Formats: sequence, C-alpha cells, structure tokens
Amino acid sequence: MTTTSRFALPLLHAGQAQKELFHNEAVVGIDALLHPDVQGVGVDTPPATPENGQAWIVGHAPSGDWVGHTDEIACWTAGGWRFAAPRAGMEVWAESLDRPVRFRAGIGWQVGVIAGSRIEIDGIQVIGARRGAVATPTGGAIVDEQARDAIEAILDALRAHGLIASAEL
Repeated sequence: MTTTSRFALPLLHAGQAQKELFHNEAVVGIDALLHPDVQGVGVDTPPATPENGQAWIVGHAPSGDWVGHTDEIACWTAGGWRFAAPRAGMEVWAESLDRPVRFRAGIGWQVGVIAGSRIEIDGIQVIGARRGAVATPTGGAIVDEQARDAIEAILDALRAHGLIASAEL
C-alpha cells in the first residue's frame, strides 16, 4: 500500500529516499482536510489567483486543471492543486454561503441540510419525527370563530415547519 485508504495520503516506506517529500505531502493533505472550509460550492472554473490554503468544491462541469475532479475538494497549495474525493458524511464550511455543506453518497453535496432523528435540549426532546396529519376543525354545536382561527393558524405553522403532515383533503 502506498497511500492511506481514506484520503490517499502518501505513506513512507522503509529505506525510502527523500522521505521528507512524502511526509510534507501528507501534511499538506491533512492541513486541507482538517476542519475544512471552502470558498465556493459547485464551482467549475479554477480561480485565476488563488491563495495558499484556499479550497473549493468542484462542480459538475469542471474545466482547466479541475477536469476529472467533479465533486472533489480542490485546494490550492504552493505545489499547485491538490484534490480530495469526498466521503459519506464529510462536512465542510462554505465561506461564501456562511453555512455547512455535507456530502451524502448517491446524492452529492447538500448545502445547509442537517439530518437527524430528533433534537434534544438538556436531555428533553423538543423536536422529533414528523407526526401524522391533524384535520382542520369543522362542525360542532357551538362554533367559536376566534378559537377556530387560532387553531387553524397553529396547524398551518406546524405544517409549514414540517412538524406534522398536511391534512388530507
């Protein structure tokens, strides 16, 4: 094996000449991938004057030095462009969007999407999986229009936030 299995960082071998070159190459790769941030997402054209350490997520129609690196992270270094293929669950910070970007296998990069099964605060669940639909109130012997309007507004807000499904018509 000449590279690591996850990010293809170069490995040193016993008796290898110029080990510092391989070590330095590995350190550059680690520097690019440890708490990564990118300047842009889905960019197809390499910037004309990148600065050392700046990175981008390559788009679906790359050109120039980025050809053949769709969806990869392109990082500019003193030695030129370095590329890292994304792994499932990999997350980077997008400077231009001011939000996280996560890679999902089979889907690609998703901007600002957070996936989970519930949200807890101080050990208490405050948001869980979506519940079934709740019908808008109708009928009744005594109709209180103000109460009914308030209930409908609450149901509309819960539906808009995706916390309950829309009522079947």
